[in-house]
Amino acid sequence: MRVLFIGDIIGAPGREIVASLLPELLSELEIDICLANGENAAGGFGITPAVASELFSLGIDLLTSGNHVWDKKEVEEYIKGEPRLLRPANYPPEVPGHGLHILKKNQHSLGVLNLSGRTFMPPLDCPFRVADKGVSRLKEEAKATLIDFHAEATSEKRAFAWYMAGRVSAVIGTHTHVQTADEQILPGGTAYITDVGMTGSAESVIGIVKEEAISRFLTQMPQRFTMAKGSPLFNGVVVDIDQEGQATQIMRINR
Repeated sequence: MRVLFIGDIIGAPGREIVASLLPELLSELEIDICLANGENAAGGFGITPAVASELFSLGIDLLTSGNHVWDKKEVEEYIKGEPRLLRPANYPPEVPGHGLHILKKNQHSLGVLNLSGRTFMPPLDCPFRVADKGVSRLKEEAKATLIDFHAEATSEKRAFAWYMAGRVSAVIGTHTHVQTADEQILPGGTAYITDVGMTGSAESVIGIVKEEAISRFLTQMPQRFTMAKGSPLFNGVVVDIDQEGQATQIMRINR
């Protein structure tokens, strides 16, 4: 199985480059399943039912998210009935939506788990312990399993990856919007990258208008951020997974 995971899609620029490049990439790279983090796909903050439907129509099979998933109020009702849009599984159980899903496409089955880190992030349930239960559930139906670990701290991401080494097919880091160059296969066949990057404007500060971000750092004054436009960038990774659920290759995409 060959899986493409697209880095955090940021607003219209991100959706536009996905629309432009994805059909060609799916064919060129012979992708079986396509995933993306979509929590910033609507105007750079949050996701709406219309935007989610647009991304599904472009060839994305499942969307993960993170701490910005609730930025658009209308997603709360939508996520209840759309299992292809995940929110972190370590939110309290009363929160709408689901944190894991078994994605079945053609002859392939991929278990996907979405988790949020806690270092410099909202104080949710322990992602390590929630992963123990979530992975067990996924493996009841799928040998191949992938985790979107949406976290800020590199140390937490790496610790989590080592905790999961040999237990899942891939741990893909999201949230920081800067693609790291540490893609690797951990012992036991677990593909890992600290951050897959973002899909949005390259002339920005993690998707935000660069002048606004610079002003915030210079003055320390409150600043209303807006989404940057132009110079689109497409970040992602391709992971090959064998029939036993072990990753054999991980390759960065930066276009």
